Amino acid sequence: MERLSTVSQHVQQKHHGKKKEVDDKQDKKLPVEQGTTDEALRDQKVMAGEALERRNIWEPSVYYALGKECFYIAGHDISIRESMDTYGALIWPGAIALSQFLENNQQQVNLMDKSVLEIGAGTGLLSIVASLLGAWVTATDLPDIMSNLTFNLLRNTRGRSRYTPQVAALTWAQNLKRDFPYPSYDYVLAADVVYPHGCLEELLETMRHFCQPGSRTTVLWANKIRFQSDLRFTECFKSSFNTTLLIELPQQEVRIYKATAKE
Repeated sequence: MERLSTVSQHVQQKHHGKKKEVDDKQDKKLPVEQGTTDEALRDQKVMAGEALERRNIWEPSVYYALGKECFYIAGHDISIRESMDTYGALIWPGAIALSQFLENNQQQVNLMDKSVLEIGAGTGLLSIVASLLGAWVTATDLPDIMSNLTFNLLRNTRGRSRYTPQVAALTWAQNLKRDFPYPSYDYVLAADVVYPHGCLEELLETMRHFCQPGSRTTVLWANKIRFQSDLRFTECFKSSFNTTLLIELPQQEVRIYKATAKE
């Protein structure tokens, strides 16, 4: 299955544009244990295996590399087109968990008429749900994700949502001040954005940019805990923000955190 090898390659490319010397960078900023290379290879195999499991539940498609998953969330049927070309074109457990959390906890997290930014939006499921719940949504991801992301957003929100969701290309930690000079979102959403992609420091920098001291922004981050890198990033996340664990789902191995900027 040639497309699956592409998925493994993309794990080293997502949210970084050109390849960087991430090992040296992480040595200085995010704690990295010995044996990182072997650990990264093992982690990539786990992610590729999980991607294969996702494909096995797809409905048949005329395109070999495309599939479809259907959900009923926020009172609507949602149909998501996925692809094996990149991790960003698959639905992961964190997105499903956070989408269901938002649906079931609308008094705790009221998105009606709120401005919402999603980073690493992927297939767009989470942005679709936020839009259906009344938010004004901007979904962001890498440029090569835009086509499928836009397709899913428009197909599932047209005529249903209070506001038309927007899409914008965003490479973590690149041109943030130029492209998003005055971030003022009520919520920043992120789901399963932490995995072996080698850009955890860039991800954290991006989160800090959109959730700055003095802002009214709340970060909602959901992630399946698979690897040691997930735990290391979680510690850095807790050090950077005022954090609360909203819910832990042991069966799905997913945690959902709420965070605000430290003053």
